[in-house]
Amino acid sequence: MRKHATQARDEALAKAEVLIEALPWVHKHSGETIVVKYGGAAMEDKSLMRQVIGDLEMLKLMGMRVVLVHGGGKAINKLLSSLQLPVAFKDGLRVTDEATMEAVQMVLIGKVNQQLVWEFNRYGDNAVGVSGADGKTFVTRQADPELGRVGEIESVNTRLIEAILDDGYVPVIASVGTGDDGFYNVNADVAASKVAQALGAHTLVYLTDVDGLYRDRHDEDSLIAYMTKAEAHELLDGGTLETGMIPKIRSIVEALDSGVADVRILNGTFPHALLLEIFTNEDVGTMFVQGEE
Repeated sequence: MRKHATQARDEALAKAEVLIEALPWVHKHSGETIVVKYGGAAMEDKSLMRQVIGDLEMLKLMGMRVVLVHGGGKAINKLLSSLQLPVAFKDGLRVTDEATMEAVQMVLIGKVNQQLVWEFNRYGDNAVGVSGADGKTFVTRQADPELGRVGEIESVNTRLIEAILDDGYVPVIASVGTGDDGFYNVNADVAASKVAQALGAHTLVYLTDVDGLYRDRHDEDSLIAYMTKAEAHELLDGGTLETGMIPKIRSIVEALDSGVADVRILNGTFPHALLLEIFTNEDVGTMFVQGEE
């Protein structure tokens, strides 16, 4: 009995020490705006999704202003396949005809967005789901005629986002924009970057299904822990990036250029990667910073 009581006390003490370790980080980040882009396989597993949403709720409770921007590429592909519609990409962006655009709206706004809001609201009255079309949050124009209804964001109207934040909710934003002639499919990486820039966010996080950026994707030991803005520019201009990574790295560079303090790529399938990255000294992904620290 005595051994059991001692073990229980030691476990409780260990938990207290974790909280104390996090205290300086909580103090540092309280009041800051963090924009999180959520996508990839990290969204496919419901238990992982609940864990990620729990982490975001923790950030909110610790005083951060949390904005979640999401895609849903795998779910879109699944619906397109069931409808026998083609799945095609050009330069890492989905080719989006009228039928595909309808599928994108159905999945992102009608399914994924509401699922994420529901997971948030398991913790209380915490989240509001919107799309970039609501309140003309994402004002877009056609990016490339060959891509169809793929939108390039011309401006971000932050009024709706800030109103939701000021009321104590987490805005959950589907990456769909609006133009003079209707809806546009918007790359979620780009959308998250544009939102972070418009809000003057301190931190932008890409939660995906990879550990971060690798110098050689075939070598697990080549994970890059830190990269400066200048190095990111060189990487983008060097022509060595895989096609699918180009929109992400370009959006990271644009965020840094606009004054976002740091951008991180984290593996959302790794338990509590977000909390470890923000509130500890552990490096669990790739962090892009303004300059040498």
